[in-house]
Amino acid sequence: MPSNSIFDELESQVRSYCRNWPTTFTTAAGSTLQAEDGRSYLDFFAGAGALNYGHNHPVLLEALIDYLRSGGIVHSLDMHTAPKREFLTTFRDRILAPRGLDYKVMFPGPTGTNSVESALKLARKVTGRQHILSFTNAFHGMTLGALSVTGNSMKRNGAGLPLTNSSKIPYDDYFSGATEDFLWLERVLSDSGSGVDKPAAIIVESVQGEGGLSAARPEWLRALSELCRAHEILLILDDVQAGCGRTGDFFSFEEAGITPDIVCLSKSISGFGLSMALTLIRPDLDQWEPGEHNGTFRGQNTSFVTGTAALNEFWSDDTFSQTVKERGDELHDGLARIAGGYEGAVVKGRGFLAGIKFPDPSAASRIAAASYERGLLVETSGPEDEVLKTMPALTITSDELRSGVDIIAAAADEVLGAPVANLASAK
Repeated sequence: MPSNSIFDELESQVRSYCRNWPTTFTTAAGSTLQAEDGRSYLDFFAGAGALNYGHNHPVLLEALIDYLRSGGIVHSLDMHTAPKREFLTTFRDRILAPRGLDYKVMFPGPTGTNSVESALKLARKVTGRQHILSFTNAFHGMTLGALSVTGNSMKRNGAGLPLTNSSKIPYDDYFSGATEDFLWLERVLSDSGSGVDKPAAIIVESVQGEGGLSAARPEWLRALSELCRAHEILLILDDVQAGCGRTGDFFSFEEAGITPDIVCLSKSISGFGLSMALTLIRPDLDQWEPGEHNGTFRGQNTSFVTGTAALNEFWSDDTFSQTVKERGDELHDGLARIAGGYEGAVVKGRGFLAGIKFPDPSAASRIAAASYERGLLVETSGPEDEVLKTMPALTITSDELRSGVDIIAAAADEVLGAPVANLASAK
């Protein structure tokens, strides 16, 4: 078997996932990965949300192979290509029009942080204001602008310089109901003597994927949207991880019935794990000068091809969405049975972005490690990695879902001891 010494010899210390999962992966299909040593692993990670439709989905794979074999153009910056035309047409017809959404589509670069950067830049350009408000425990990306609106101190410290022109405000239930959520913000925005400048925008996640799986209530999101509208503040919805069906609906904000001014999408918008990001912009806000925001890898036609195939395969009607919601309920029920066996453990998140917070902040990391030893890839979330985070492919079967939950239950038993309640009967 080939040696892995090259990774330690040559690769930067910044690598992280491979430290928790030190095997060498070779092939994958659906929700299963194969390793070089012959072991197989069930995937409750899904490429950090970039593989909502699993590994190498055959419909998407065939579309990609056919396109590559045709000699079609791969790289095109923002030039016109047939795959881009097909993607835009399909995105309009399958996603925007059925939801009554009117957005211009911007291709800001290959990743979610590119989308966030473009959203922040545009909000400042359009409003003429500099300040951005974001939320406690938020995560929006690793480039400087996105880091400035991120809450995690470890990630912020990596910037190497002060992160300015942003402030943090409490996310839903940050004070456990002890303080009215928008009391302070509403007061200072309405008071000309408060000394607080009106921000250009507020950026929010419907579910804080990296911040501990806190999920905003629909009524809280509606109140935030109304506050922004009342004070002419732009609302940016970061749907990089929670979007593309992960909460059941295509957009995570649909349940709340709001229409953000700007929406950030990436991760699974290509459907195949290929790099791609979108920034959706209210038409009157599309005030860019040509080339004012650009990037070499904005026009990856392979991503357009698989993205179009995914939209046609999964989003032509609401059948897939209903299945995801049903599977999501199965996942939550399984996690609730585990949490019910340990005093103080609670289930967090929405849909297929869900997990368990244990009273002992170290428990989640230890359970994730024990799960890996049993053949399950599952990660953690939160500022102290205190939440065991499950993020399976939306195409996972009920049997695979049960197998993964059973592995987590066995790992929790190993780490925390036998549950105090019967898992089969816990609610």
